[in-house]
Amino acid sequence: MTAPIRIDADRLRSILDGINGFGRNAATRGFDRVGFSDADMAVRRWFAARMAEEGLATRTDGAANVWGRFGPSEGPAIVAGSHLDTVPNGGAFDGALGVAAAFEAVLSMRDAGLVPKRAVEIVATAEEEGRFGGMLGSQAIAGLVTREWLESARDADDVRLWEAMAAQSLDPLAALDARRAPEEIAAFLELHIEQGPILEREGIAIGLAHTVSGMASLSGRFRGHANHSGTTPMDLRADAFAGLAAFAQEIPTLIARQGTAESRITIGKVELQPNFPHTIPGEAAFTVIVRDTDAAVMHRLVAGLQKPAGKSAADHDLGFDLDVTTWLDPVGLDPALFQDLTAIAERTGTPHRPMPSGAGHDAQTMQSLCPSALIFVPSRGGVSHAPEEFTEWSAIVTGANLLAEAVAELALR
Repeated sequence: MTAPIRIDADRLRSILDGINGFGRNAATRGFDRVGFSDADMAVRRWFAARMAEEGLATRTDGAANVWGRFGPSEGPAIVAGSHLDTVPNGGAFDGALGVAAAFEAVLSMRDAGLVPKRAVEIVATAEEEGRFGGMLGSQAIAGLVTREWLESARDADDVRLWEAMAAQSLDPLAALDARRAPEEIAAFLELHIEQGPILEREGIAIGLAHTVSGMASLSGRFRGHANHSGTTPMDLRADAFAGLAAFAQEIPTLIARQGTAESRITIGKVELQPNFPHTIPGEAAFTVIVRDTDAAVMHRLVAGLQKPAGKSAADHDLGFDLDVTTWLDPVGLDPALFQDLTAIAERTGTPHRPMPSGAGHDAQTMQSLCPSALIFVPSRGGVSHAPEEFTEWSAIVTGANLLAEAVAELALR
């Protein structure tokens, strides 16, 4: 290329607004496109139709990933994209921005009259947010999905993945056919909001991730005795919630002793039984998510959780279970792609910094299949997975231009 490629910011906004026309929660101003919900499937159909309108060769694979191809019909492709699903009551940018920016990158190449030597494929992955404990879309692409997992995976409300897919007229076993061969994909690029406070705090436009934290999901349960809250003395209770609260208080101490600055442990979902104001909780079911950029540290923290859980159970006369249900190792992203992005940022005068990703992304799964890279733009206040999620439009344009420049450069090699 003789001149930097530049996106059409108004068109990018239109694409993003189109995506966010699906699953809007009018009461909270958030978005509900949970994996394999009606809204999630509707936005996939809309996005496929939108790409087809622009002349891209489109298809939807067995895992509900939506693809659009620009350029040669044969040979390895440069793939760019992210996901369209959200957490319940999520924000407008998580995932959706990366999909919209990948589409705009292709349209900008076409407008500039660039003819790619290698095809560019846009992908909108399915079920990235982990409703069923993984990142189904990109794991299916990378060949990491098994029939056993498809048959056994359940969400936090005990809905089976198999049933959720069948309810949308999808054949769950077809997800096994979504696998791409390594020779089909030359590289994967993903633009994403940071979902953290670092870039905004430091006033830096772009983060280039070199590592993605691993994630272990644990299912826990404290079992006590439900009883009348007015007649049962405090010292004779087997209060499952009190046990959970005491356990949670020990987490910062565990991280301080055995973790690192990148360690995160979160109790994110709790269900009490019988969950009535005048009854002592007899059971507390909960999830624990452990993250770190070092697998050895993750193993140490997961093992370390057993001791405070056991102590809390003993102190409150409870039984307990705490078991790992999902494990994703930390992943180092491709060093050569990282250097390519760094060189483009320096050439275009874009302030940037290297950083790890504390959150999981499709790029970490795709790295098992092909060289992968992850570009971050700032998140206001570090807020994500909430209606207040926001990134300044100027920052979005900067990130989208960097993505478009990188996609074009790789496609023209």
